[in-house]
Amino acid sequence: QVYLVESGGGLVQAGGSLTLSCVASGRTFSSHAMGWFRQAPGKEREFVGAITGSGKVTYYANSMKGRFTISRDNAKNTAYMQMNSLKPEDTAVYYCAARAFPHFANYLNQYEYDYWGQGTQVTVSS
Repeated sequence: QVYLVESGGGLVQAGGSLTLSCVASGRTFSSHAMGWFRQAPGKEREFVGAITGSGKVTYYANSMKGRFTISRDNAKNTAYMQMNSLKPEDTAVYYCAARAFPHFANYLNQYEYDYWGQGTQVTVSS
């Protein structure tokens, strides 16, 4: 079992930045590919980005490319997502998720992830 705890959400003005963190329990963090998803009110959960266990490969949803950067520090059991140029439409609850393997078959598929955090709210005001 892997427990994930997100932090770093909050209220920010449009154009601002936030960095989300996701701390994982356990001693084999590098064995877990990580993903970030978000869910806005009344909408389905959507893929934001992902990173392999080694941190060498990242993936992003098209609307986040160039604005969001995912990284990880395996020594600290922590994944990060730096979000820049935030827009009101980025307002959502953001979740980190871990896969039981270091690589993906389909990083877009939320059912590929085995463990989920509780989420952190990001609100972007206009």
